[in-house]
Amino acid sequence: MYPVTPIAMKSSLVDRDLSVVWHPCTQMKDHEAFPPIPIRRGEGVWLEDADGNRYIDAISSWWVNLFGHANPKISAAVKEQADRLEHVLLAGFTHEPVVALSERLVAITPAGLSRCFYADNGSSAIEVALKMSFHYWRNRGVHGKTRFITLDNSYHGETLGALSVGNIALYREIYAPLLLDTIVAPTPDCFHREPGVSWEAHSRAKFSAMETLLERHAEEVCAVIVEPLVQCAGYMRMYHPVYLRLLREACDRYNVHLIADEIAVGFGRTGTMFACEQADTSPDILCLSKGLTGGYLPLAAVLTTDEIFSAFYDDYDKLVAFLHSHSYTGNPLGCRAALATLDIFAHQPVIETNAELAHCMRALTADLADHPHVAEVRQHGMILAMEMIRDKRAREPYPWQERRGLAVYRYALGQGVLLRPLGDVIYLMPPYVITAEQLARVVEVARQGIDLATRH
Repeated sequence: MYPVTPIAMKSSLVDRDLSVVWHPCTQMKDHEAFPPIPIRRGEGVWLEDADGNRYIDAISSWWVNLFGHANPKISAAVKEQADRLEHVLLAGFTHEPVVALSERLVAITPAGLSRCFYADNGSSAIEVALKMSFHYWRNRGVHGKTRFITLDNSYHGETLGALSVGNIALYREIYAPLLLDTIVAPTPDCFHREPGVSWEAHSRAKFSAMETLLERHAEEVCAVIVEPLVQCAGYMRMYHPVYLRLLREACDRYNVHLIADEIAVGFGRTGTMFACEQADTSPDILCLSKGLTGGYLPLAAVLTTDEIFSAFYDDYDKLVAFLHSHSYTGNPLGCRAALATLDIFAHQPVIETNAELAHCMRALTADLADHPHVAEVRQHGMILAMEMIRDKRAREPYPWQERRGLAVYRYALGQGVLLRPLGDVIYLMPPYVITAEQLARVVEVARQGIDLATRH
């Protein structure tokens, strides 16, 4: 049992927090009016604060939680591993969890991916992928390839390399002098498609600009990096799988790597185990994190092909080995959490159940498409987004300074639901253990919050 935290202790904890903790993605001055909520326990879809208030975690605690908080199967695996081996360096050593996890990942990811390199988090996985692609071409004697193509509105993390290949102004503009020189292609996101144009037709048409960039810059480009199907931090904008098929074919034609950032969309989020499956494509490099451990521990995996691996495999004196390392690479605790997570996928009909939940989400939100201040309700599998807008006909957004999404967030918390909008985009990305009844409650609270936030 968890100890009950008295109200006095809650206030003390918040005061202590604000005196020493710098929170991520937060203007700390906001906490003068709206202090952080101290959470004392989690169970399933629920988070419980120090006063005993409960919140449905409708965003999986920043998209990491798959099978609920304090999942007994994952918890037991981590506890057992902690009593056996908590960590050992992966340079010159190995252990059963990292070997078993690598075997499992190679078996379930798209065809051709045969080698696993580990990092600590999603941004670090992107750094690994960028360096791996660049270093591959260098080892093959191709020294002109030093740049990357990315999509407009993309997000790949907040370390400097990851920021370089992202293109959301909020995240990268201040650090622009420190970043790599990348090439930006128009996003295939379907929000701005013309009336009557299908997702497929719009995404296909948008590919022509990518084709032009590849034709023009192929000799200087190491790789194209994309978030398959959903640009998550880019306001949950979505596109059709046909774009991925066209991109895979073009990367092959122009001799450029394809890096798939499935850090947020992997492990069933878009309706298939990996989003690339919906395009029947396989990248040259695949980045995974977030749901990899079911939300328990930081761990990332970068999978690649034998062709890329072979470019680094030679005698020591050739100095072609891959130069990247993290102290916690392949941490046994993280690997055991990941194995327990994959066991749940293996032994339960998760993808099939998610299809039913996704249908439920679609049905519950269908009427919101007619809301006068909802521009669009869009969905890929277990990711659904509702975009608030000032003028629906003119597609005029609300001024960002009005922070209408924040009004929804605060209202929802008061109703026992954790929603954390991206600007004016209210999205659902719940743990897979959520019930239809809980989804109905989440959508009703979101609807009420949108009504409140768009009233004036």
